[in-house]
Amino acid sequence: MTHPDRRTLLAGFGALLAAAPAARAQPAPWPARPIRLVVPFPPGGPTDIVARVLAERMSRALGQPIPVENRPGANGNIGNEAVAKAEPDGYTVLYNTSSIALSPALYTRLPYDAARDLSPVLQTATIPLVLAVNPSLPVHDLQGFVEHLRARPGKLSYGSAGNGNVTHLGAFLLLRSQGLEAVHVGYRGSAPALVDAAAGQVQFLTDTVNSALPLIREGRLRALAVTSTKRLAPLPDVPTVAETLIPGFEVGAWQGMMVPARTPPAIVERLNAAAMGALADPEVRARLAEQGTEPLGSTPEEYGRILREETARWGRVIAESGVRLD
Repeated sequence: MTHPDRRTLLAGFGALLAAAPAARAQPAPWPARPIRLVVPFPPGGPTDIVARVLAERMSRALGQPIPVENRPGANGNIGNEAVAKAEPDGYTVLYNTSSIALSPALYTRLPYDAARDLSPVLQTATIPLVLAVNPSLPVHDLQGFVEHLRARPGKLSYGSAGNGNVTHLGAFLLLRSQGLEAVHVGYRGSAPALVDAAAGQVQFLTDTVNSALPLIREGRLRALAVTSTKRLAPLPDVPTVAETLIPGFEVGAWQGMMVPARTPPAIVERLNAAAMGALADPEVRARLAEQGTEPLGSTPEEYGRILREETARWGRVIAESGVRLD
């Protein structure tokens, strides 16, 4: 019988030792721990509401908790920056809104570049806006609203969730199309704007349907029109701007998911599949419909195209509005 010599045994033992660290270094299959979903707006707002519905359903598909982390401020830019600078390992996901397409034209300086630092996963949903007035305003339809403002140029004020927010620019587009003048009052979010509109501190606003709906149902605000292309189930008697005043008019606060650039494509694909599954779930769709939210869905490539188109579109609107932020 032939026995291996001492040098052969030592060489084999050394090879095993060298291979052991490499084996231990193999990454665990993704996801191996909770996935943080960053919402760059306050808890309880229109973005947060939808994000939590989707996170709950996606966590079941991915087998890991998906806690929502609210990082509000600067029209979403604080949360956007946090994700743009996070590790591209699939454990930090941004639940973004249309504000990400507005910011490049609004701000003179941004600490991140969405096109360079973030990768699209999918577009998730869109929430139409509703034009609502304080009930003391003697108008009950869109045409009456236009006539009332036209007779009082610059005398009425309207609120929004912030300067340059889509709730500001939606009203701006509507007013501009009719040659109307009103004073804009920007708030730090939808909630304070809605409270002041209900109290009569501002006379009207355009806000997301899911934010304004409770006050409309309570009679503290009067809905005149929605900015979707078709009427909404929660407000079936409220016409669209397109059918009553401006054919083709459509403005919505759309939402989506993005991850840090250089996140592995396989992880992006799994996130996309989990989110698409959530958006197809009848229970999720029913919960979103109750809020006037329309589920969408897309491939990462389609969402990338939408982001480019919307950034160009809102860049033109912002240039016309003259709004600039530091």
